[in-house]
Amino acid sequence: MIDPSWLHMLLLALVGVMAGVLNVLAGGGSLLTLPLLIFMGLPAATANGTNRIAILVQNLFAITGFHRLGVLSWRLALLCATPAVVGSYFGARLAVQIDDALFQKLLAGIMLGVLALTLWDPAKRLQGRALQLSAGRIAVLLASFFAIGVYGGFVQAGVGFLIIAGLLFQGLDLVQTNAVKVTVVFFFTVIALGVFIRHGQVNYQLGLSLAAGNAAGGWLAAHLAVKKGHTWMKRVVSLAVAVFAVKLLLG
Repeated sequence: MIDPSWLHMLLLALVGVMAGVLNVLAGGGSLLTLPLLIFMGLPAATANGTNRIAILVQNLFAITGFHRLGVLSWRLALLCATPAVVGSYFGARLAVQIDDALFQKLLAGIMLGVLALTLWDPAKRLQGRALQLSAGRIAVLLASFFAIGVYGGFVQAGVGFLIIAGLLFQGLDLVQTNAVKVTVVFFFTVIALGVFIRHGQVNYQLGLSLAAGNAAGGWLAAHLAVKKGHTWMKRVVSLAVAVFAVKLLLG
């Protein structure tokens, strides 16, 4: 495990701000922070666990913002979070057991897949119908969020896009979707982080540095709707994800 320098911590905090905004407005912030932690010298599993500290803090700040703005449906958020929490335990258990080199290859493949989803941008394309949750839709929601929880527990990166797609197809508007999304991610991250801590796969110094940036980004994203900023950052992230994915594939 590396001895983090002030430069590493400052870089993580700065990248964390952008990641926090992206994670709350759409998704994909972990596609920047997770490879960065690996490139700083952390083993893949430790980078995966360390990243969860920032995700947890970021979403706590975002939840507070959405709640104060009166757009968070706690009933729906807890309905979605319950199966996601269960799934995240199994996903995190798999993540701490997987071979380091294999995880990096899988992460690179996931990043390229999410890159395509980022360019498609469901946060922009799938918007706003009235929410009508029938019994059948609730069943689909529970099953899909269990699968989302497994994925989120395993890698986290890009899970926001999956949640956005699932909720917008159910009929939520974008503001409601983001409020529910950060709440679901917060709850399943508690469980996933616990698994990583139990297996000693967390670097607290780097995690707290990243969390400081993510928290600032999460708070800003919950209070500001900046279309131009979203579009600009989507382009930046697309380029960065492509570069990081190639580097991970090439080792």
